Order: sequence, then structure tokens, then C-alpha cells
Amino acid sequence: MVSELTQKLVAQAKPDARRATLQLLGTLVPLGLLWALSFHVVQSSRLLAVALTPLAAALFLRVFVFAHDCGHGAFFPSRTANDWCGFWLGALSLTPYRYWQHTHNAHHATSGNLDRRGLGDVTMLTRREYEALPSSQKRAYRLARHPLVLLGIGPFLLFWIKHRFPWDLPRKYKKEWQSILATNGVLLAALLLAHVSIGIGRAAWVVVPTLWLAHMAGIFIFYVQHQFEHGYWMRSATWDFESAALKGSTFLDLPPLARWITGSIGYHHLHHLVSRIPNYQLELLHLRFSDELQPIRISVYDGIAAFQLKLWDEDANRMIPFPIEATEVK
Repeated sequence: MVSELTQKLVAQAKPDARRATLQLLGTLVPLGLLWALSFHVVQSSRLLAVALTPLAAALFLRVFVFAHDCGHGAFFPSRTANDWCGFWLGALSLTPYRYWQHTHNAHHATSGNLDRRGLGDVTMLTRREYEALPSSQKRAYRLARHPLVLLGIGPFLLFWIKHRFPWDLPRKYKKEWQSILATNGVLLAALLLAHVSIGIGRAAWVVVPTLWLAHMAGIFIFYVQHQFEHGYWMRSATWDFESAALKGSTFLDLPPLARWITGSIGYHHLHHLVSRIPNYQLELLHLRFSDELQPIRISVYDGIAAFQLKLWDEDANRMIPFPIEATEVK
């Protein structure tokens, strides 16, 4: 049953073509100018070009949030505009739009459900599941949950490899596969353009660190907004969508500039409750309905500290570090 709060928020969700267009122009124009400068500079100074990449990465992260909104039908009022824009913005961040939309919508439909993990989420085991594993699989899981793997290697594995060849997607999902192949075609064309213009090697000095930083930041934000100590994880029999949204998603309280860069995605509790709210409405509706939403507020520091939490303890109903007998990798 949909609550009165959710009904009120659904009524407030109003994608606006003018605001979406202004956001695009205000982000893509400076990003284009910055990359033009970077590709010019890299021909004489690779280090200076690399020094510019954090600025470009911040704008790329914002671009990804726009594509994310498109996938929810929350950026433009028009479905066609969302899908067209989502495809091209997704290609910019190495993300096949339809495939990501498929897995991300599954994440929204199953977030916090222990019986439906494994699609569009970060791999997480319960304590009992972990303790039942043989030693080799325990080591593999501990390695996968290490911050250097999640944030260092993870962006390459997900965006550069899996998004090119998603081995877990059945062939029956034709639209998703078409989007994957079309995105790969666009990226191949971009590779050829780089080859005939400034050279792939020089282009890599700009593209690789920019996208790695953007993807790393994106994974960090996604991780801390669902993996925290007193979160919400239930079995299907007792799982509830609204409870999962409000108790299993955090309000990542960011400074104003970081909030702008991330497209207000820190208001994740509100986003999970009504995913069709555009990024440009999240802050306003969070403030308007804060007393009813009762968000779980965390800081960036809290998010960093949450990386020590590795397992969900169903008995204690909270996330915990690895058991003492398995402390060799944390």
C-alpha cells in the first residue's frame, strides 16, 4: 500500500524541460571547453593535462547523474528526450544506457532485500553466509570488499570491461544488447577520432584519469548510501519498499559545491522513495518534507568509516566488520 507521504511526493515530481536543458548547457559547455584545453595542453605537457583531470572528472560525475535521471524518466517530461539524452550521456561515461537502466531499476526494486541481491548492487554477504564459505572463497570475498579493490580496480572492471561485455545479461534482453553494441560503436568511433587527431596515447593521458576519478567518486557515493551500520536488510517475507527506501538509503550531507557536482544524489532516501523526482527538485522536497521523511544523515567521514563494515549480521540487524578470526584482510 502506497503511503500518503509517497503520494504527495509523486504529485510533486515534475520534470521540466527548461531546467534540464539549462543543466545540460551549464555542464556540457564547460566540460567541452575544459577537455579542449586538456587535449591542447597534453601535446606539450602531459602532467599539466593530468592536473586538469579532477575538474573534468567532477563535471563527468554530474553528467552521469543526468543520465541516471534520464533512466528514471526524471530529467525531461518526454520519454523520447530522456532516452535520447540518456544514451549519449551514458556513452560519455562508458555506460550503455539501456543495460544500466535495466540493472539500476532492478536495484531500486530489490534494495534491502536479502533474498534478491546480485543485480545492480555491491556484493554483500550475511555473516552466516560468509562463515559457511570455504577458506578460498572467504579470501576472495575479503579481497572484493577491500576499499582499494572497490574504488581502485572496481571502476575499471565495471565501466571499462563489464559495460563493454556484460556476461550476466541474457540474450533475450534485445533492447539492452542493442544499447550495449551501439555504445561500443560510439566508443570505437571516438577511439578512431583520437587516433587520427592527437593520438591514442596522448588522449589516454586525459581520458583515463578523468573517467577513473569520476567512476571512483560515483562508486563511493553509491556504496556509502546503502552500506552503513544500521541499515535495512530483510528477507522477502518482511521486506517493505518504503521502509527500504527510508531506512536503507542515507542522506549524504555534502557541502554546496559537492552537492552541485553530484546533482543532489545525496538525498538518496528521497530518490529511492520516488525515483521520478528530478535531481533539481530533490533538495527542495527534502527540506519541505524532512520531518516526515526522517532521513538517516551521514557525512563523508561517516561514509569513509563505513568501509570497515563487511557483512550483514541478521541476528544483530546491523552491518559488522569481518569476524576476528578473519582479520588478515580488511
